[in-house]
Amino acid sequence: MRIDVVSIFPSYFDGLTLSLLGRARENGLLDLHVHDLRDWTSDRHRTVDDTPYGGGAGMVMKPEPWGLALDELAGSSRPTIIFPSPAGEVFRQSTAREFAEHDHLIIGCGRYEGIDERVFEYAATLGEVRLVSLGDYVLNGGEVAAMAMIEAIGRLVPGVVGNPESLVEESHEDGLLEYGSYTKPSTWRDREVPGVLLSGNHAAIAAWRREQQIERTRARRPDLLSD
Repeated sequence: MRIDVVSIFPSYFDGLTLSLLGRARENGLLDLHVHDLRDWTSDRHRTVDDTPYGGGAGMVMKPEPWGLALDELAGSSRPTIIFPSPAGEVFRQSTAREFAEHDHLIIGCGRYEGIDERVFEYAATLGEVRLVSLGDYVLNGGEVAAMAMIEAIGRLVPGVVGNPESLVEESHEDGLLEYGSYTKPSTWRDREVPGVLLSGNHAAIAAWRREQQIERTRARRPDLLSD
């Protein structure tokens, strides 16, 4: 999988060289490139924003740097072009699974009052455009959301996570939250590990974990349970 990220703050993504995703990049499983939008400007101040037509507070990101960036990065690949946006569809585990099956993603990180609306229209001529939101709140820019999406998507690429079975039992994979986990010692500060986990009875353990998933989901995220 190739992922191109466009931002005016590319150093935000330095953390993606760490841990599983960092190793995935080193091993050639994830081809991740971070680009500075200002590289596609032509004036000496490397300007990426201007005042909004119609008035209003803040600045709007200019269309031409985005157009040039998308032209170069998309090429003839027909990528999926993702723009983190509070006005987009909610990013879910199912969204991450869908994007993990794509060969080429471009993620455009907006700033200020957003990107000139014509950029989204133009991007749709180069590939599939998706506006995606992490939730009903506003961030200063798209970088934090992009990093969250890259981690959620990247770890689903085959080979990135060493034990693929660990992906199956995670929260949201089957619509439920994950059960609680325990490790040694079996007694810690007068708190005991549930006895069933020490029993060696794998069928009983599986049943207990399923019950815990349902109870935890009912208590913490009842909206996930069907009627």
